[in-house]
Amino acid sequence: MNYTEYISPFGKLILVSDGEVLTGLYLPEQKFDTGNRSYRPELPVFLLAQRWLSRYFAGENPPVDFPVKPAGTEFQRRVWKHLREIPYGKTETYGQIARKISRTMSAQAVGGAVGRNPISIVIPCHRCVGAGGRLTGYAGGLTAKRYLLQLEEKHYDGKRISEAGDDHAESGAG
Repeated sequence: MNYTEYISPFGKLILVSDGEVLTGLYLPEQKFDTGNRSYRPELPVFLLAQRWLSRYFAGENPPVDFPVKPAGTEFQRRVWKHLREIPYGKTETYGQIARKISRTMSAQAVGGAVGRNPISIVIPCHRCVGAGGRLTGYAGGLTAKRYLLQLEEKHYDGKRISEAGDDHAESGAG
């Protein structure tokens, strides 16, 4: 596995690839060990992902024009697929996502899958919020989640987010 770094407005991001596809994008507060990985900033997938991130942080909504392959269970991949369908500048609650995917799925199950998203920002788990729009757990920290949501809201007419506390019933770390 290979990695490189990208300096975002809120700190250093770690990008991970198998050499062909992006397999991980980790935020500053996420624990990620780069040991036993090769630092390969020249990989084409990293160059494409960094260009995408630069455009994203500049307030654009660029299409993902590089391959991504998150490792996860079938259920997690279904949730992550849905996250990619949430429009830029919009949010959905864990409960809304659960109801859209399955009549029997719980918000807690969605929160667990969201929290295991290995490709933050590109798979926009920051767009998943607690009931009533509350910011809930985020693997990269709530400061990063708030920043990403406000960036998108500033450039598009997204739903306002609440500054209220944690919603334990629907929390996730995604």
